[in-house]
Amino acid sequence: MEAKMFCYQCSDALGGKGCTQAGVCGKKPEVAKLQDLLIYVTKGISAVTTKLRAEGQEVKPRVNRLVTLNLFATITNANFDAESLTQRIEQTLRTKSKLLAALTYKENLPEAATWTDERENFLSKAEVVGIMSTADEDVRSLRELITYGLKGLAAYMKHANRLDFSDEKIDAFTQSTLAKLLDDSLSVEKLTALALETGKFGVDVMALLSTANTKTYGNPELTKVFLGVRKNPAILISGHDLRDLEQLLEQTAGTGVDVYTHGEMLPAHYYPKLKKFPHLVGNYGNAWQNQTTEFEKFNGAILLTTNCLMPPKESYRARVFTTGAVGYPGCKHIDEVDGVKDFSELIAVAKKCPPPTKLAAGEIVGGFAHEQIFAVADKIVEAVKSGAIKKFVVMAGCDGRQKSREYYTKFAEGLPKDAVILTAGCAKYKYIKLNLGDIGGIPRVLDAGQCNDCYSLALVALKLKEIFGLDDVNKLPIVYNIGWHEQKAVTVLLALLYLGVKNIHLGPVLPAFLSPNVAKVLVEQFGIGTITNAEDDLKTMLG
Repeated sequence: MEAKMFCYQCSDALGGKGCTQAGVCGKKPEVAKLQDLLIYVTKGISAVTTKLRAEGQEVKPRVNRLVTLNLFATITNANFDAESLTQRIEQTLRTKSKLLAALTYKENLPEAATWTDERENFLSKAEVVGIMSTADEDVRSLRELITYGLKGLAAYMKHANRLDFSDEKIDAFTQSTLAKLLDDSLSVEKLTALALETGKFGVDVMALLSTANTKTYGNPELTKVFLGVRKNPAILISGHDLRDLEQLLEQTAGTGVDVYTHGEMLPAHYYPKLKKFPHLVGNYGNAWQNQTTEFEKFNGAILLTTNCLMPPKESYRARVFTTGAVGYPGCKHIDEVDGVKDFSELIAVAKKCPPPTKLAAGEIVGGFAHEQIFAVADKIVEAVKSGAIKKFVVMAGCDGRQKSREYYTKFAEGLPKDAVILTAGCAKYKYIKLNLGDIGGIPRVLDAGQCNDCYSLALVALKLKEIFGLDDVNKLPIVYNIGWHEQKAVTVLLALLYLGVKNIHLGPVLPAFLSPNVAKVLVEQFGIGTITNAEDDLKTMLG
């Protein structure tokens, strides 16, 4: 059967190879091709901005943010809307033309930097600039590994930008690296080094976002989050954008409309400035892949601020609103105007809806970002020295729809009582609601927050290394069993590799975009391993 598209950027890649007829995520071939073309023109504009910087010219923040949002819009389960992607391609080409005019020397620019065309020719161009246009399997693999790392990096940068934090060095690296991905002369060795450098800037951007979040909303605190429902009409907010939540809470104050978090928005409850809103009620539901069931039962209006969006059913699509990089045909999109998003239409819809249907009861505990853990570091160190805590198990990353991800629940349940789980990201939903108890008052599941808060887990590891006087982070009693789904997880993986962490177990499958030779390098140099079954892996990882 002739391929209509090709995409293998997430763990759902069909058959462990790639989606060729339609995305498992629900992405149509036209959307996949437009995303390929958007990446191509973003590489082109990045080649121009890189030359501008080399000439000593300034690249405006709006151009940096255009590149950032272009990358973010192509992340898995973010944008399914062909029209909005087409508009982004046109906007990028217009902006590039203006930047080209400002260049003093235009020699040796790649074709992507000078390409321009009309909308009706976009799809035909996309067919020749997609992933498979790179013939060499290993070069293609490394180019995609770096591209996906940059997509995750852009997601974190976008959230920092929303809070008026930025870093020109990170933007410059992102764009110069995109430009290098057009260079056919780069060897496998140079591309491998560039992948690790992407990890370095992954650490930097996660640090930037951590600073942005804590400076804006305070350091996360130990918090009990309500899992039930109240009897008021309500809005469910999903995704990762804390600024969107803040503005929504401000605009719903005093309206009688409650606000609940979903999925990766759960950690918003840990921030002092956000938890002060009494109508931020609790967390509803679980991870992103349960949306079609949980959004149906929520009854109220729903706001998707970032990925991960499941194609909404017709039965509740009219209640779903998108914003930022997210888009879906038939869903109302809310744009930002002068730094503010007007949620009045969303609120009006919510007021006409019945209260949420109850899914769960009780509460869960979170808020263990690095400052919170540092505050009880003495207690943790003493527990390690006494033998009360023998292992820390990093089980961060993504959740997903595969049945095989039940493995992570079984693994958590099978851990000995002297093991503590360090988590961040929606992977937590596989075990955070289990009653795993505590060790001397220290909960056995320490949730640092969203996927970008894996940075907190890295800081905790480095702090423990310092406290115990070790010369290598890999000598700590920490094992890594990380689940991945999409490109932010790739950024986190590259960041951990840059920090020197080895022997990471990655599942439920290795990425389809890793060629056998590239996978071999990761295994031999960094000890990257796969998972098998919970029982055997518990023996292997915990000795």
